[in-house]
Amino acid sequence: MQQTDETAQYLKSCRSEFWQKVFAAELGYLLQHVIPGDEILSVGCGPAHIESGLAARGFMVVGLDVSRDALACAPDSVRAIAAAAEEMPFPEASFDVVLYIASLQFIENYRTALERTAQVLKPDGRLFAMLLNPASEFFKTRYATEDFYVRKLRHTNLQELEKAAAEWFDTQGEYFLGIDGEELLDSADPTAAALYVIKGVKRT
Repeated sequence: MQQTDETAQYLKSCRSEFWQKVFAAELGYLLQHVIPGDEILSVGCGPAHIESGLAARGFMVVGLDVSRDALACAPDSVRAIAAAAEEMPFPEASFDVVLYIASLQFIENYRTALERTAQVLKPDGRLFAMLLNPASEFFKTRYATEDFYVRKLRHTNLQELEKAAAEWFDTQGEYFLGIDGEELLDSADPTAAALYVIKGVKRT
């Protein structure tokens, strides 16, 4: 399959030293929260860079994305499914964990996606939604330079997203991954942290 220019540009940026460090940090965060034996669904996985790291550590990982172009670049260790988040083609109670790694804000009907997330999770299943933090200097700099990825963001109100998640999950939120230029920092400062993570447990 021939890649679109946008996908090719994205994949090229992903290979940079900076983004490899970001992916490693995000993977490290997730490894602190997942449990051996967890069956994981990652929504909006794209080429599944972080998901491949989970699969390499023995987790069963399914990647869902609307872009067949991006999924074609996913490794064989991740089961790739092309479908919209609002229409997850899985039976109820299929997964222990659902991830949104900087993807929930790009989904038009995020409330429907979150409802489907709760449905496909097992009892006491967990949600981890990594959201781009619009208040961070990292986000503001990327947006000001017309970063093609950031400018496709549909939803920037983190409180509204967390409020929606709370309809189906008991939630906690935390800021994560400080970024200063090309350097990564251990910071939960809302102006320095590039991500805000919604952690949720499915409400019974």
